[in-house]
Amino acid sequence: MATGTVRLHRVLRAMPERLYRAFLEPDAIVKWLPPYGCTCQVHQLDARVGGTHKMSFRNFGTGKGHSFGGEYLELVPFETIRYTDRFDDPNLPGEMHITVSMRQVMCGTELTIVQEGVPEAIPVEMCYLGWQECLEQLARLVEPEIPD
Repeated sequence: MATGTVRLHRVLRAMPERLYRAFLEPDAIVKWLPPYGCTCQVHQLDARVGGTHKMSFRNFGTGKGHSFGGEYLELVPFETIRYTDRFDDPNLPGEMHITVSMRQVMCGTELTIVQEGVPEAIPVEMCYLGWQECLEQLARLVEPEIPD
């Protein structure tokens, strides 16, 4: 049964275009989406409405992992990404819905993420903690201005 909801809010020193790309480019996703101590492999990603994604996280310490995937429901460039996620593990049933909203502000981008339908077996506070780690890594990816 899926019951949990996680809400996150950040302001990052980067333009919405950069954040939008970070959520949709496989090379970027593997740098920031896995929480600390985990690696990520993007198996498939078709970033268009109706397109799907499939990836897996692996705990670097234990070697154990889990895979998940879903469908892109809405893509408004530099503003909104809505997608679903479903774990392959039958012990983590249900479908999660994630909405990523971006709004340009004076100093960068206001980012809001809502993840609904977190499986009951996952404590919401652990999911929230994982997202906080991911967003720290996202900031390290999108905020630096490095000249070519």
